[in-house]
Amino acid sequence: MHGKRTAAGMPGAAEAAAVFSPTASKPVLHRVDARDDRRGQYAWGMFEFARTPYIGLIFVFVFAPYFANTVVGDPVRGQEIWGLANTIAGVCIGLTAPLLGAIADRMGRRKPWLIAIVVVMTTGCFALWFAMPGAKGGLSVTHIAIIAAVLTISFEYSQVFHNAMLSAIAHRRDIGWLSGYGVAAGNIGNFLAMSAVLFCAALPASGAVDIPFLPDAPLFGLDPSTYQHSRIAGPVSGLWVALFTAPLLLWTYDVPATGIRTRQAVKEGMEQLWATMKQARKLSNIGRYLVARMLYNDGQVAILAYSGIIAAGVFKWDLTALILFSILLSPFSIAGGFIGGWLDKAIGSKRAILFSVLLSCFFMIGAASMTPRHVYFIFNVESAPPLWSFPYFRTLPEALFIVNYMALAVTVTVVFCASRTMMVKLSPPQMMSQFFGLYALSGTATAFLGHGLVTAVTAVSHNQQAGFSSIILLLLAGAALLARVREESPDMIVSSER
Repeated sequence: MHGKRTAAGMPGAAEAAAVFSPTASKPVLHRVDARDDRRGQYAWGMFEFARTPYIGLIFVFVFAPYFANTVVGDPVRGQEIWGLANTIAGVCIGLTAPLLGAIADRMGRRKPWLIAIVVVMTTGCFALWFAMPGAKGGLSVTHIAIIAAVLTISFEYSQVFHNAMLSAIAHRRDIGWLSGYGVAAGNIGNFLAMSAVLFCAALPASGAVDIPFLPDAPLFGLDPSTYQHSRIAGPVSGLWVALFTAPLLLWTYDVPATGIRTRQAVKEGMEQLWATMKQARKLSNIGRYLVARMLYNDGQVAILAYSGIIAAGVFKWDLTALILFSILLSPFSIAGGFIGGWLDKAIGSKRAILFSVLLSCFFMIGAASMTPRHVYFIFNVESAPPLWSFPYFRTLPEALFIVNYMALAVTVTVVFCASRTMMVKLSPPQMMSQFFGLYALSGTATAFLGHGLVTAVTAVSHNQQAGFSSIILLLLAGAALLARVREESPDMIVSSER
C-alpha cells in the first residue's frame, strides 16, 4: 500500500489506488487515481458541512451574543472577554499548528488527527449547555472562556488536516472548484442547523410571530426562562459535527501511514520545520503570502466573529433576530462559495482575493455606519416610519446593516475559497500539512492583534462600532502586501533529509 515515495517520504496521490470495499478484508485489486474520485471529493466537502455550523451557532450568532449579553451581562465587557479568549487561542495555534502539521506530514495519515479533533469539539460543544445565565449554577465565565478557546483551537486544527488533503484528492485544475464547493457545503450546513434552532427553539420561545406549523413552545421541553433555547446551540453543534464527519472517514482518500513512530515523527517534524525556517529566503514568496493572509484573514474572521455581538449590542436583537439574520446571510455565503471557485478560475487566486478584500472594506464601513438613529454616520432617521409590519428588522438602519452584511457574506467567502486554493498552488506537495500548519498560523497568529485591537478600541471608546471599525486597518495592510506576491509554484522544495 505504500507505493512510490516522494522526496520527503510521502506517498503520491496517483497511487491511491487500491480501493477498499466496506465489507472486504483485502483491497480490491484495481488501481485508480484518487484525484479522479468524485465521491471522495464530495465527501471531503461534507466535512465543511459538518464543522461550519459551529461558526454560526457558537462563534458568531447564538452562543457568543448569549455569552456577552446574558452570561456576562454586559455587551461591552462580554465582547472584551470573548476577544481575550480568542486572542489566547490564536497564540496557542500560532505556536503549535505548524509543528503539528510537520509531524503529520512525517506520519502520513490525516484522518486519525481529524477523529481526535472531532471528539474534542463534540465534547466542548456539549459542555456549553452548562453556561447558565449570569454564570450562576453552572460553568463560571472563566471556564466558558477556556472552553471557547479550546473549541477555536480545535476548529483551526481541523482546517490544517482537512485542507492538507486537497492536493491528494484533486488535480491542480480542480482545486479551485472543490475548495469553493466545500465552502458552499459548509454554508448549507450552517443554514440547515440555524434553521432547525430557529423553528424548533427560538421562534416558539419568542412568541413574536404566528406561523401555522410553528410549535407552541420550544421542542424537547426547552425552558426559555433559563435560556435553554440559546444554550441548545452547543449540543446541536456538537452532534452535527459528530454525525456528518462520517462521509469523510468512509469515502475520502487518505495517504497511507509511513510507518514512522510518533517519537521519530516529532523529531523529524521539528527538523523539517527548522529547515523550512532556515530556507525562508528561498521561500520568500510563500512567506510574503502567509504574512499578507495573516493580516487580511484576521480582519475577515473578526468581521464574522463580532457581527452577532455588534448586532445584539447596537440594535438589541434577540436570539430570534440573530438567527434570522444568519439565515438571511446564508444564501449569499453559499453563492460566495461557487462565485469564489468561478472567480478563482477566471482571474486567478490573487486577483480574486484582492478584489474581494477591498470590497469587504467598503461594505464593512457601511455596516459600521448604522445605528438605531443614523445611517451612514450622518443621516438621522429616528423619526422614519417602520418599513413593514413584520416584528423584526423594521427600521431602515437595520435593513441597511443586513444589506451590507449580505455583500460581506459573498466577499468574505470568496476570500476564504481563493486563499485556500492559492496556498495549495504555492506549497510543496510533500509538505502540505506543514505548510497548512503555517497557513493556520497565518490565520490566527495576529488574533492577538485583531481581537486585541477590537478589545482595546472598544474599552477605550466604550463604543462597539468604533472597536469593530478598527478591523479595516488589517484588511488594507493585508491587501497591500498581497499585491507583491507572485502567483506561482514554489521555486524549491525544502527537505530535512541529510
